[in-house]
Amino acid sequence: MQSRVSQCRIIELDKHHHANGNLTVVENHNPIPFDIARTYYIYDIPGGEARGGHSHRKLQQLLVAISGSFDVVLDDGVNTRRVTLNRPYQGLFIVPGIWRVLENFSSGSVCLCLASEHYDERDYTRDYAEFRHLTAGKQ
Repeated sequence: MQSRVSQCRIIELDKHHHANGNLTVVENHNPIPFDIARTYYIYDIPGGEARGGHSHRKLQQLLVAISGSFDVVLDDGVNTRRVTLNRPYQGLFIVPGIWRVLENFSSGSVCLCLASEHYDERDYTRDYAEFRHLTAGKQ
């Protein structure tokens, strides 16, 4: 089955408000639908630069703007969708088989990524023409 951008969704994370600051909790399968195998974050992105520009064959991920904001452009080979992330208690769940580009980073923004798999270069599709070829056969 071909992945669709409609399968990607915002997940509300557990937020605890306190007079002296807020706390957000993320645990395996609560509320994200996978075990976290890898965590990384992207920061100090120069103005006008984009990140991503690839898809994954197997990996699922949750992207969170833990500081600032940025846009995620999702593409399933047929439809595209733009999602703005700007709240540290919301994450964008991205299913495998979706091309994603992160752009429009605000100054000081930090993107946290929680991934279902350890890094494996073989899981990436980095060429958009190859991605389109792969998705065309599944429609």
